[in-house]
Amino acid sequence: MPKIDLDKIPLRTGSSYPAPHDEAMIGRRQQRLGDAAGLTQFGANLVRLAPGAMSSLRHWHERQDEFLVVTEGALTLVDDTGETPLAPGDCCAFPAGDPNGHHILNRSDTEAAFVVVGTRTDRETGWYSDLDLKVEVEDGKMRFVRRDGGELERP
Repeated sequence: MPKIDLDKIPLRTGSSYPAPHDEAMIGRRQQRLGDAAGLTQFGANLVRLAPGAMSSLRHWHERQDEFLVVTEGALTLVDDTGETPLAPGDCCAFPAGDPNGHHILNRSDTEAAFVVVGTRTDRETGWYSDLDLKVEVEDGKMRFVRRDGGELERP
């Protein structure tokens, strides 16, 4: 597929996180570029963060690599080592299996954006660094549980 027409790709808002964690994703919008282009081996998303928004809960993946490049605005990477300012052109990489929990914040007063690319696997486990939470993914179905595998309490 040649050039991807962003105007034809739906903006996705909201979150797959269970309540009350889904509320943390207010102000995040994404477009699934890879899906729109028919890619199957990796995902690519354009993520836009309103002022004060975050990309995700702080997390890491057992099997999937992640790579991102900032395309617009001022962002902050938060990981186990602290905070790192990010500007357009800055890149971050998160290798599979590295338990360095990370996420991106927009602490500026204008919208900011980045493209994130990640491995697609049939199975995955993601861990949330600041919560008693993990996600198990199998064949595209997500299941959120406690770190020990126990069921989450429903609000």
